[in-house]
Parts: sequence; C-alpha cells; structure tokens
Amino acid sequence: MSTIHVIQGGTAAASLREALALAGRDERVVELLDDLAVGPLKGADETPDTRAAFWHRVLGDQVPDWNAEVEGEFARLDQLAMDTAQVVVWHAPSVGDKLLLRRVAYHLRNVPQRLNEVRLSAADLDAPARAALTRTDQACSTGMFSPAALARKRPMAAPISVLRIGRLALEWQEAKHLNAELRYWVSNTIKSGQYADLDALIVAHAQTGWLPARRVVGGIMAGADRGGLFVSDSIAWWRCRELAAAGRLEVQDDAPAALSSTQVRAAAAPR
Repeated sequence: MSTIHVIQGGTAAASLREALALAGRDERVVELLDDLAVGPLKGADETPDTRAAFWHRVLGDQVPDWNAEVEGEFARLDQLAMDTAQVVVWHAPSVGDKLLLRRVAYHLRNVPQRLNEVRLSAADLDAPARAALTRTDQACSTGMFSPAALARKRPMAAPISVLRIGRLALEWQEAKHLNAELRYWVSNTIKSGQYADLDALIVAHAQTGWLPARRVVGGIMAGADRGGLFVSDSIAWWRCRELAAAGRLEVQDDAPAALSSTQVRAAAAPR
C-alpha cells in the first residue's frame, strides 16, 4: 500500500525526502507551507482570501500572487483527502506542527483509517542540535531534524484512533472559530495569544540609538521562546513595521524586503 508523508515547511520536506531515500522508500512527501501559528484562521478552509491577505501584509509583493499560493495549499489538502494512500503526518512539539496535524485530521475525518503520525520530540534530535536547544519550553519543529534523525523515527509511524481524529478535527474547527492573532501549545492544548505579546518584546529590545533591524529581530526570535511558538524573521519584522506605523518605533525603511539593510530605534518620547 502506498504512503504519503505530510510535513511542515520546505526545509523539513527536503530532509524527509532524503530520509526516505536513505531507507530505500519511494514515497511521496507533501509539504504544507502556511505557518498556522500566526494570523487569522477564520474561513481558512473555505477561501484563500483570509490567509492570502495576511501573508501579503507580512511579506508584501515578495510573492507575486498570494491567492495562488494559498490555493495551492488548498489543492494539496484536497488531494490528500481524495487519494487512497495511507497518510503519515510528522509533527514536533511546536504549535505550528500541532495545528498542521489538526488541519489534516479535519480534512481526513471521513477516512480516519488512512491517518497515521510520527511524533517527534527534542530527545529525537541529533546530539549537537539537542545541545543547542536553549528554549525554556524545549520546543522544536520538524525543520530542526536531520535526515538521519527522521530516518530513525520512520518505523515509529502509528495509526491515529478514530476517536482522537474526531477530537483533533474539532480542535482545528475551534482554532478557526477563536481566530486568535497568535497561538501557543501549552499543556497539550492550543491557547490563544495576541500580537501585543510580540510587540512588548520588540519595544523592550529597541534602544534610543539606531540598531540594525536584523539584530533586533534576532533578539525577538530568541526571546519568544514559550508556548511552542516559533517566530520567523518575517513575522518579527512585520511587527516592527506595524509598531512604526503606530508611532511606537522608528525604522529607516519600512519596506517588507528591507530587513537586512535598515535600522530601527525606540520612538522618541513625546515632549
């Protein structure tokens, strides 16, 4: 029986393809790219508009057609549901991975006998990656695992019970309904957060003198280390631009693509 593997992000997908090749397995890997931990989810399975509009705000025109990108994600999910192969979802203890698992469970809820999982944890990382893990929550994402580490876990794929699939599908529907700005993974539960959580970190890192935006953003990415949330540089830079627009931060260039070339500083105190 054929098998389709589902994983979050291009880096993780490339590592998984290599892991399968190492094991002599000619099996398909489907990469889902949307980081569901951040931004609105209401209507996320019905129309591309919600997620496309969000990512356009974050990244601007760095991707020419956001609607087409999100529609491609829709097509991959629809194909999973229509196929007859076994589906294996790979997930680590990050909120993005946990949301991906729930979204796939929702789409495969009518064919639960096809859904399987591989659970990854920090203990499964290669020794150097495990030693470098400094997050207070010990979270990790699938993109942090080497092909060799993934190959070791491949035989651990296991079916998900019908009861649990139903619960996962309901939890995905609840996440869409709550439509939070941020999401966290706390005590095996999806929790809601706000952009203000990140904004407070940014304001705390900003100084009165100009600093390279890349350095400030790096501090935000390192400081946002709770609840299984991994903040990308694009999300952190977007929040910097939003704070600048609100007068709470100053940036020399607020273009979405300017992160590597511009500087930021704390907003001047009102006189």
